[in-house]
Amino acid sequence: MLRLAFLKVLRQWPLPALLVWGLAWLGFVLLAQMGAPKWVALSVGAALGAVLSRFQSTRPRRFIVALGFPFSLMASGLAGGLPAWGWLLPLVLLALAYPRHAWRDAPWFPTPPHALDALTGLAPLTPGAAVLDAGCGLGHGLRALRRAYPQVRIEGIEWSVMLSLVARLACPWAEVRRGDMWQLNWAPYDLVYLFQRPESMTRAWNKAKAELGPGAWLVSLEFEIAQVAPTAKFQTPNGKTVRLYRVPRSDSA
Repeated sequence: MLRLAFLKVLRQWPLPALLVWGLAWLGFVLLAQMGAPKWVALSVGAALGAVLSRFQSTRPRRFIVALGFPFSLMASGLAGGLPAWGWLLPLVLLALAYPRHAWRDAPWFPTPPHALDALTGLAPLTPGAAVLDAGCGLGHGLRALRRAYPQVRIEGIEWSVMLSLVARLACPWAEVRRGDMWQLNWAPYDLVYLFQRPESMTRAWNKAKAELGPGAWLVSLEFEIAQVAPTAKFQTPNGKTVRLYRVPRSDSA
């Protein structure tokens, strides 16, 4: 109970912004004290702000969190001696973390570590089966899928250059590519997992029916497909709902 209460407090705005800004400043100060060039320290601080801002639930808050450190640094006057081009770094990092192409897709939310543990019993897969995390972010979903299916081949696709790079480094056992989940052909996969948003679910289901083979699975955390009954569903340890949709045969779709 104390842990849940603590996490609830941490989510209360503007505390998340203050915490991220504090971490960004801490990284900047530590690197500066170690003798790193100011543009390097600025890059690290801005990168921390850009990546951690993805935890925020709305776009305005994500931009506030991401830009808070560089703007506060500029206002503080501590960036004296920083070359003028150095101030382009936060904008570059923000563009890498938030490519315009991805703005219409879901805001980034991490998949809880144990959220997919029950998948094995409801959607069993043979060893070597192919699983895709569509929009894998920093790799939280990849790790949750590996917990559920340690014997399958796991892949991820993410549009953001920065996030796909972090996911690739964090999950070396998975094949992570940078690209558009909607342009990728889903035909090779036995299961596609996504944590999108309600508006995207009908599009995802239409793509699954068009490209996945009969009997393959589309798994969604939190959001349902309108007017389509899930084949199965279960609750995660933190109360979210995972819905499983099995692709029907073409004559019954």
